[in-house]
Amino acid sequence: MRSSQYYSRLGKSLAVTTTLSALLFFVAAPRAHADDDRDKCRHRVEKAEAQLNTAIEKHGEHSSQAQERRRDLNNVRESCWNEYHGWWSSQDNRWHTERDWDRDDHHDDDHHDHDQH
Repeated sequence: MRSSQYYSRLGKSLAVTTTLSALLFFVAAPRAHADDDRDKCRHRVEKAEAQLNTAIEKHGEHSSQAQERRRDLNNVRESCWNEYHGWWSSQDNRWHTERDWDRDDHHDDDHHDHDQH
């Protein structure tokens, strides 16, 4: 009789362990996938920022090439914002939770002093 109680408890323990393991797997797996997608978004932003830097170095800050790369960077940031409600900045190496990339003077000419002569 004692061995049947042992096997009954063992069976219940295994059932609980299996259930908890499955639950953890299904909760953790989407999170890991989301982190991977967010990391891909960060890489897209970094690539667009590098392309902007290259355009500025080669053609000048106010060139048409730099303006086009700024638009590309803004589009990538907008895409990340729409997907994750955040955007990556390599300048300060972090995700921003405010939709304020237009304040980044590296790619926004509106914040430069155009009255200089």
